[in-house]
Amino acid sequence: MDRIQPGQEWPHKLLAWFDQNRRDLPWREGRPRNPYYVWVSEIMLQQTRTEAVKPYFESWKRRFPTIEALAEAKEADVLHAWQGLGYYSRARNLHKAAREIAEKYGGAIPEDKKDVRALPGIGEYTAGAILSMAYGKHEAAVDGNVLRVYARLYGIESDILKSAGRKEITTLVEKTLPARAGDFNEALMDLGSEVCVPKHPKCEKCPLHGECAALRLGLENVLPIRTPKKKQKESIVCCAVMIKEGKALFHLRPSKGMLSSMWELPMVLSDSEKDGVKMLEKLLGGKAGERIWTYTHVFTHRIWHMKAYLFHGAKEPEGDYRWYSCEEYREIPLAGPHAKLAAYIEPYLEE
Repeated sequence: MDRIQPGQEWPHKLLAWFDQNRRDLPWREGRPRNPYYVWVSEIMLQQTRTEAVKPYFESWKRRFPTIEALAEAKEADVLHAWQGLGYYSRARNLHKAAREIAEKYGGAIPEDKKDVRALPGIGEYTAGAILSMAYGKHEAAVDGNVLRVYARLYGIESDILKSAGRKEITTLVEKTLPARAGDFNEALMDLGSEVCVPKHPKCEKCPLHGECAALRLGLENVLPIRTPKKKQKESIVCCAVMIKEGKALFHLRPSKGMLSSMWELPMVLSDSEKDGVKMLEKLLGGKAGERIWTYTHVFTHRIWHMKAYLFHGAKEPEGDYRWYSCEEYREIPLAGPHAKLAAYIEPYLEE
Protein backbone atom coordinates (compact mmCIF):
# COMPACT_ATOMS: atom_id res chain seq x y z
CA MET A 1 0.00 0.00 0.00
CA ASP A 2 1.05 3.66 -0.34
CA ARG A 3 2.06 4.80 3.10
CA ILE A 4 0.97 8.16 4.38
CA GLN A 5 4.12 9.63 5.89
CA PRO A 6 3.72 11.89 8.92
CA GLY A 7 5.51 15.22 8.86
CA GLN A 8 8.74 15.61 10.78
CA GLU A 9 7.16 17.99 13.29
CA TRP A 10 5.37 15.16 15.08
CA PRO A 11 8.23 14.31 17.52
CA HIS A 12 7.95 17.82 18.97
CA LYS A 13 4.19 17.45 19.20
CA LEU A 14 4.69 14.20 21.10
CA LEU A 15 7.19 15.85 23.46
CA ALA A 16 4.72 18.67 24.16
CA TRP A 17 2.10 16.05 25.03
CA PHE A 18 4.62 14.23 27.24
CA ASP A 19 5.47 17.42 29.14
CA GLN A 20 1.80 17.68 30.12
CA ASN A 21 0.98 13.98 30.56
CA ARG A 22 4.14 12.23 31.73
CA ARG A 23 3.42 9.37 34.13
CA ASP A 24 4.51 9.83 37.73
CA LEU A 25 6.67 6.74 38.26
CA PRO A 26 9.04 6.09 41.19
CA TRP A 27 12.05 5.44 38.95
CA ARG A 28 11.65 8.79 37.20
CA GLU A 29 12.59 10.82 40.25
CA GLY A 30 15.28 13.47 39.92
CA ARG A 31 17.03 15.23 37.10
CA PRO A 32 19.33 13.98 35.77
CA ARG A 33 17.90 10.52 36.16
CA ASN A 34 19.71 7.99 38.36
CA PRO A 35 21.31 5.47 35.94
CA TYR A 36 20.92 2.65 38.47
CA TYR A 37 17.18 3.34 38.84
CA VAL A 38 16.73 3.47 35.06
CA TRP A 39 18.55 0.17 34.68
CA VAL A 40 16.69 -1.70 37.43
CA SER A 41 13.28 -0.39 36.39
CA GLU A 42 13.79 -1.26 32.73
CA ILE A 43 14.82 -4.81 33.62
CA MET A 44 11.82 -5.17 35.94
CA LEU A 45 9.46 -3.82 33.29
CA GLN A 46 10.42 -6.54 30.81
CA GLN A 47 7.41 -8.87 30.56
CA THR A 48 5.80 -7.19 33.59
CA ARG A 49 3.07 -4.55 33.93
CA THR A 50 4.02 -1.12 35.27
CA GLU A 51 1.59 -1.26 38.21
CA ALA A 52 2.98 -4.63 39.28
CA VAL A 53 6.55 -3.31 39.13
CA LYS A 54 6.04 -0.22 41.34
CA PRO A 55 6.05 -1.98 44.76
CA TYR A 56 8.92 -4.25 43.71
CA PHE A 57 11.01 -1.28 42.63
CA GLU A 58 10.38 0.57 45.89
CA SER A 59 11.26 -2.52 47.92
CA TRP A 60 14.36 -3.15 45.80
CA LYS A 61 15.53 0.42 46.26
CA ARG A 62 15.29 0.07 50.04
CA ARG A 63 17.03 -3.29 50.07
CA PHE A 64 19.72 -2.52 47.48
CA PRO A 65 19.98 1.30 47.40
CA THR A 66 23.17 1.34 45.31
CA ILE A 67 24.98 -0.79 42.77
CA GLU A 68 27.58 -1.55 45.42
CA ALA A 69 24.88 -2.83 47.80
CA LEU A 70 23.52 -5.10 45.08
CA ALA A 71 27.00 -6.33 44.18
CA GLU A 72 27.69 -7.28 47.81
CA ALA A 73 24.39 -9.12 48.31
CA LYS A 74 24.01 -12.89 48.29
CA GLU A 75 22.29 -14.39 45.24
CA ALA A 76 19.60 -15.96 47.45
CA ASP A 77 18.72 -12.50 48.83
CA VAL A 78 18.54 -11.05 45.33
CA LEU A 79 16.25 -13.86 44.16
CA HIS A 80 14.07 -13.46 47.25
CA ALA A 81 13.68 -9.73 46.53
CA TRP A 82 12.68 -10.64 42.95
CA GLN A 83 10.21 -13.34 44.01
CA GLY A 84 6.89 -12.91 42.23
CA LEU A 85 8.27 -11.00 39.23
CA GLY A 86 9.22 -14.17 37.36
CA TYR A 87 11.88 -14.60 34.67
CA TYR A 88 14.51 -14.98 37.37
CA SER A 89 17.43 -14.83 34.94
CA ARG A 90 16.76 -11.08 34.93
CA ALA A 91 17.59 -10.87 38.64
CA ARG A 92 20.66 -13.06 38.26
CA ASN A 93 21.96 -10.91 35.43
CA LEU A 94 21.34 -7.74 37.45
CA HIS A 95 23.41 -9.25 40.24
CA LYS A 96 26.22 -10.35 37.90
CA ALA A 97 26.29 -7.00 36.13
CA ALA A 98 26.35 -5.10 39.45
CA ARG A 99 29.42 -7.06 40.51
CA GLU A 100 31.09 -6.36 37.18
CA ILE A 101 30.26 -2.64 37.41
CA ALA A 102 31.61 -2.50 40.96
CA GLU A 103 34.85 -4.23 39.96
CA LYS A 104 35.52 -2.61 36.58
CA TYR A 105 33.83 0.79 36.75
CA GLY A 106 33.92 1.78 40.43
CA GLY A 107 30.19 1.25 40.92
CA ALA A 108 29.05 3.59 38.11
CA ILE A 109 27.36 2.33 34.96
CA PRO A 110 29.67 3.22 32.05
CA GLU A 111 28.60 5.82 29.50
CA ASP A 112 30.10 4.04 26.50
CA LYS A 113 27.49 1.98 24.64
CA LYS A 114 29.89 -0.84 23.85
CA ASP A 115 30.75 -1.20 27.54
CA VAL A 116 27.09 -1.07 28.61
CA ARG A 117 26.08 -3.68 26.02
CA ALA A 118 28.79 -6.01 27.28
CA LEU A 119 27.21 -6.20 30.75
CA PRO A 120 25.14 -9.34 31.56
CA GLY A 121 21.46 -9.00 30.69
CA ILE A 122 21.71 -5.62 28.94
CA GLY A 123 20.54 -5.66 25.34
CA GLU A 124 20.19 -2.95 22.72
CA TYR A 125 16.96 -1.56 24.16
CA THR A 126 18.11 -1.38 27.80
CA ALA A 127 21.43 0.19 26.78
CA GLY A 128 19.57 2.83 24.77
CA ALA A 129 17.24 3.54 27.67
CA ILE A 130 20.07 3.99 30.19
CA LEU A 131 22.24 6.10 27.91
CA SER A 132 19.44 8.38 26.69
CA MET A 133 17.42 8.78 29.91
CA ALA A 134 20.25 8.96 32.45
CA TYR A 135 23.19 10.28 30.44
CA GLY A 136 21.43 12.38 27.80
CA LYS A 137 22.95 10.45 24.90
CA HIS A 138 21.36 10.56 21.44
CA GLU A 139 20.28 6.90 21.52
CA ALA A 140 17.06 5.13 20.53
CA ALA A 141 15.32 2.63 22.83
CA VAL A 142 13.03 0.39 20.79
CA ASP A 143 10.69 -1.84 22.80
CA GLY A 144 7.28 -3.33 22.08
CA ASN A 145 5.49 -0.04 22.70
CA VAL A 146 7.74 1.79 20.24
CA LEU A 147 7.34 -0.92 17.60
CA ARG A 148 3.56 -0.70 17.89
CA VAL A 149 3.43 3.12 17.79
CA TYR A 150 5.67 3.38 14.72
CA ALA A 151 3.92 0.52 12.90
CA ARG A 152 0.63 2.40 13.23
CA LEU A 153 2.04 5.88 12.72
CA TYR A 154 3.80 4.96 9.46
CA GLY A 155 1.42 2.19 8.34
CA ILE A 156 4.11 -0.49 8.42
CA GLU A 157 2.81 -3.93 7.50
CA SER A 158 6.03 -5.84 8.20
CA ASP A 159 5.89 -8.33 11.06
CA ILE A 160 7.28 -6.46 14.08
CA LEU A 161 8.39 -9.72 15.73
CA LYS A 162 10.72 -10.54 12.84
CA SER A 163 14.16 -9.02 12.41
CA ALA A 164 13.30 -7.27 9.13
CA GLY A 165 10.29 -5.49 10.61
CA ARG A 166 12.16 -4.53 13.76
CA LYS A 167 15.11 -3.23 11.73
CA GLU A 168 12.80 -1.16 9.52
CA ILE A 169 11.21 0.51 12.52
CA THR A 170 14.51 0.98 14.37
CA THR A 171 15.86 2.86 11.33
CA LEU A 172 12.79 5.12 11.39
CA VAL A 173 13.17 5.77 15.12
CA GLU A 174 16.81 6.77 14.65
CA LYS A 175 15.88 9.12 11.78
CA THR A 176 13.15 10.85 13.80
CA LEU A 177 14.98 10.99 17.17
CA PRO A 178 14.94 14.63 18.36
CA ALA A 179 17.44 16.40 20.62
CA ARG A 180 15.58 15.37 23.80
CA ALA A 181 16.20 11.69 23.09
CA GLY A 182 15.61 10.45 26.64
CA ASP A 183 12.30 12.27 27.01
CA PHE A 184 11.30 11.20 23.51
CA ASN A 185 11.94 7.55 24.32
CA GLU A 186 9.88 7.85 27.51
CA ALA A 187 7.13 9.69 25.63
CA LEU A 188 6.85 6.83 23.15
CA MET A 189 6.63 4.37 26.04
CA ASP A 190 3.91 6.39 27.76
CA LEU A 191 1.97 6.79 24.52
CA GLY A 192 2.17 3.05 23.87
CA SER A 193 1.21 2.16 27.44
CA GLU A 194 -1.63 4.64 27.91
CA VAL A 195 -3.04 5.53 24.47
CA CYS A 196 -1.68 3.47 21.57
CA VAL A 197 -2.44 0.23 23.41
CA PRO A 198 -2.37 -3.22 21.75
CA LYS A 199 -6.14 -3.69 21.53
CA HIS A 200 -8.69 -0.93 20.97
CA PRO A 201 -6.26 2.03 20.82
CA LYS A 202 -7.59 5.29 22.26
CA CYS A 203 -7.09 7.23 19.04
CA GLU A 204 -9.33 10.09 20.15
CA LYS A 205 -6.84 10.86 22.95
CA CYS A 206 -3.71 10.55 20.81
CA PRO A 207 -1.71 13.73 20.12
CA LEU A 208 -0.60 12.19 16.82
CA HIS A 209 -3.98 11.13 15.45
CA GLY A 210 -3.68 13.62 12.59
CA GLU A 211 -0.39 12.07 11.48
CA CYS A 212 -1.31 8.39 11.94
CA ALA A 213 -1.39 6.35 8.73
CA ALA A 214 -3.14 3.40 10.37
CA LEU A 215 -6.00 5.63 11.59
CA ARG A 216 -6.43 7.29 8.20
CA LEU A 217 -6.52 3.91 6.47
CA GLY A 218 -8.76 2.23 9.06
CA LEU A 219 -6.00 -0.15 10.14
CA GLU A 220 -5.60 0.93 13.76
CA ASN A 221 -7.02 -2.41 14.95
CA VAL A 222 -5.05 -4.41 12.36
CA LEU A 223 -1.56 -3.03 12.85
CA PRO A 224 0.95 -3.97 14.05
CA ILE A 225 1.36 -7.33 12.34
CA ARG A 226 2.62 -10.00 14.76
CA THR A 227 3.36 -13.68 14.19
CA PRO A 228 0.98 -15.81 16.27
CA LYS A 229 2.75 -17.36 19.24
CA LYS A 230 3.34 -21.09 19.36
CA LYS A 231 0.92 -22.99 21.54
CA GLN A 232 2.25 -23.35 25.07
CA LYS A 233 3.19 -26.82 26.29
CA GLU A 234 0.88 -27.96 29.10
CA SER A 235 1.94 -30.25 31.95
CA ILE A 236 0.40 -31.74 35.07
CA VAL A 237 2.48 -30.80 38.10
CA CYS A 238 1.95 -32.90 41.21
CA CYS A 239 3.31 -31.49 44.46
CA ALA A 240 3.81 -33.13 47.85
CA VAL A 241 2.98 -31.36 51.12
CA MET A 242 4.99 -33.18 53.77
CA ILE A 243 4.70 -31.80 57.30
CA LYS A 244 6.76 -32.71 60.35
CA GLU A 245 6.82 -30.88 63.68
CA GLY A 246 5.43 -27.69 62.21
CA LYS A 247 7.74 -27.66 59.20
CA ALA A 248 7.26 -28.50 55.52
CA LEU A 249 9.72 -30.24 53.24
CA PHE A 250 11.23 -28.15 50.43
CA HIS A 251 13.55 -28.99 47.56
CA LEU A 252 16.25 -26.80 46.02
CA ARG A 253 16.08 -26.79 42.22
CA PRO A 254 19.30 -27.32 40.20
CA SER A 255 21.64 -24.38 39.63
CA LYS A 256 20.92 -24.41 35.90
CA GLY A 257 17.71 -24.51 33.93
CA MET A 258 14.21 -23.22 34.59
CA LEU A 259 13.73 -21.53 38.01
CA SER A 260 17.31 -22.46 38.88
CA SER A 261 18.49 -22.29 42.50
CA MET A 262 14.95 -21.62 43.72
CA TRP A 263 13.12 -23.59 46.41
CA GLU A 264 9.95 -25.58 45.77
CA LEU A 265 7.77 -28.14 47.45
CA PRO A 266 8.67 -31.61 46.10
CA MET A 267 7.11 -31.90 42.64
CA VAL A 268 7.08 -33.90 39.42
CA LEU A 269 5.88 -33.12 35.90
CA SER A 270 3.75 -35.65 34.05
CA ASP A 271 1.14 -36.07 31.34
CA SER A 272 -1.59 -37.17 33.76
CA GLU A 273 -2.46 -36.71 37.41
CA LYS A 274 -2.50 -40.46 38.02
CA ASP A 275 1.04 -40.88 36.65
CA GLY A 276 2.24 -37.84 38.57
CA VAL A 277 0.97 -39.20 41.88
CA LYS A 278 2.70 -42.54 41.25
CA MET A 279 5.95 -40.74 40.44
CA LEU A 280 5.74 -38.68 43.64
CA GLU A 281 5.03 -41.76 45.75
CA LYS A 282 8.04 -43.51 44.24
CA LEU A 283 10.25 -40.47 44.83
CA LEU A 284 9.20 -39.94 48.44
CA GLY A 285 8.37 -43.48 49.50
CA GLY A 286 5.05 -42.45 51.03
CA LYS A 287 1.39 -42.33 50.14
CA ALA A 288 -0.49 -39.40 48.63
CA GLY A 289 -3.54 -38.45 50.64
CA GLU A 290 -6.07 -35.67 50.18
CA ARG A 291 -5.62 -33.26 47.31
CA ILE A 292 -5.72 -29.86 49.02
CA TRP A 293 -4.80 -27.37 46.28
CA THR A 294 -5.17 -26.86 42.54
CA TYR A 295 -3.78 -23.98 40.54
CA THR A 296 -2.90 -23.15 36.93
CA HIS A 297 0.27 -21.13 36.39
CA VAL A 298 1.00 -19.67 32.95
CA PHE A 299 4.62 -19.15 31.92
CA THR A 300 5.65 -17.66 28.58
CA HIS A 301 6.16 -20.99 26.83
CA ARG A 302 4.38 -23.45 29.11
CA ILE A 303 1.43 -23.95 31.40
CA TRP A 304 1.52 -25.84 34.69
CA HIS A 305 -1.70 -27.41 35.98
CA MET A 306 -0.65 -27.82 39.61
CA LYS A 307 -2.14 -30.19 42.17
CA ALA A 308 -0.88 -30.59 45.75
CA TYR A 309 -1.46 -33.52 48.09
CA LEU A 310 -0.89 -34.16 51.76
CA PHE A 311 1.68 -36.94 51.98
CA HIS A 312 1.80 -39.58 54.70
CA GLY A 313 4.54 -42.00 55.75
CA ALA A 314 7.10 -40.48 53.42
CA LYS A 315 10.78 -40.34 54.18
CA GLU A 316 13.03 -37.39 53.41
CA PRO A 317 14.77 -38.28 50.12
CA GLU A 318 18.47 -37.81 49.53
CA GLY A 319 19.66 -34.62 47.88
CA ASP A 320 18.87 -30.94 48.26
CA TYR A 321 15.88 -31.19 50.60
CA ARG A 322 15.28 -29.25 53.80
CA TRP A 323 12.53 -28.73 56.39
CA TYR A 324 11.36 -25.14 56.83
CA SER A 325 8.86 -23.47 59.13
CA CYS A 326 6.56 -20.72 57.81
CA GLU A 327 8.87 -18.05 59.21
CA GLU A 328 11.87 -19.68 57.56
CA TYR A 329 10.44 -20.27 54.11
CA ARG A 330 9.16 -16.71 53.89
CA GLU A 331 12.84 -15.70 53.77
CA ILE A 332 13.98 -18.02 50.96
CA PRO A 333 13.48 -17.58 47.20
CA LEU A 334 10.52 -19.74 46.25
CA ALA A 335 10.11 -20.93 42.67
CA GLY A 336 7.29 -19.19 40.83
CA PRO A 337 3.88 -20.54 41.89
CA HIS A 338 5.35 -22.42 44.85
CA ALA A 339 5.16 -19.18 46.82
CA LYS A 340 1.38 -19.36 46.44
CA LEU A 341 1.32 -22.98 47.54
CA ALA A 342 3.59 -22.22 50.50
CA ALA A 343 1.25 -19.43 51.61
CA TYR A 344 -1.74 -21.76 51.25
CA ILE A 345 -0.32 -24.51 53.47
CA GLU A 346 0.57 -22.25 56.42
CA PRO A 347 -2.57 -23.22 58.39
CA TYR A 348 -1.63 -26.90 58.04
CA LEU A 349 1.72 -26.22 59.70
CA GLU A 350 0.03 -24.56 62.65
CA GLU A 351 -2.27 -27.50 63.43
